[in-house]
Amino acid sequence: MVKGRIHSVETMGLVDGPGIRFVVFTQGCKLRCAYCHNPDTWECGKGEEISASDLVDKIKKYKNYFKASGGGVTFSGGEPLLQPEFLLECLKLCKENNIHTTLDTAGVGFGDYDEILKYVDLVMFDVKHIEEKDYKELVGGDINKSLEFLKACEKANTKLWIRQVVVPGITDSKEYLMDLKNNIDKMKNVEKIELLPYHVLGVNKYEGLGMKYRLEGVEPMNKELVKELQKEIWK
Repeated sequence: MVKGRIHSVETMGLVDGPGIRFVVFTQGCKLRCAYCHNPDTWECGKGEEISASDLVDKIKKYKNYFKASGGGVTFSGGEPLLQPEFLLECLKLCKENNIHTTLDTAGVGFGDYDEILKYVDLVMFDVKHIEEKDYKELVGGDINKSLEFLKACEKANTKLWIRQVVVPGITDSKEYLMDLKNNIDKMKNVEKIELLPYHVLGVNKYEGLGMKYRLEGVEPMNKELVKELQKEIWK
């Protein structure tokens, strides 16, 4: 019996892939994104321990909603790729039950992604920054880890939705977003690009955990401006 650890679930998610989604937030993440709104998912070994079969039994209860809306299940986090055996078993069971599968990830796991991607219908890939130095400063990790995952997606021809959080003073310039576009244009399996406005909705979690919020003082990104940038750059 394969078991894993999850932080929480959302049963009627509307922004985590197509249609109505059952969203599984897995526990544990190697990155420390400056704007992360779920710092309570970082620490490995915490959260609820659950078997893959028990989790998928919960997911199956919502199949009628999936069928009516074109939805399915989304594995998010934390970072689901840090629990590869558990993730793979969940994905296999979902596919056995004809449930659409989406993986919301920053692409920083343990490698050997080919088998996992066989059971993934869609990857929502979270771009942090496209420059190596800025990536490391923003999230505390090595950009080459995420690029390795992107190469695996390209090899498997897995559909990609690219997501970029637009943070004032960090990823909001037209020059940066044009560079991002030029990189994305080289990829053949990208179906959609989403620019997401930076927000501060999770700041109170840092206070509760006794942690310092690294982007203190940075104002939320103007949503209308982000929409304009999206239209202007991805015409």
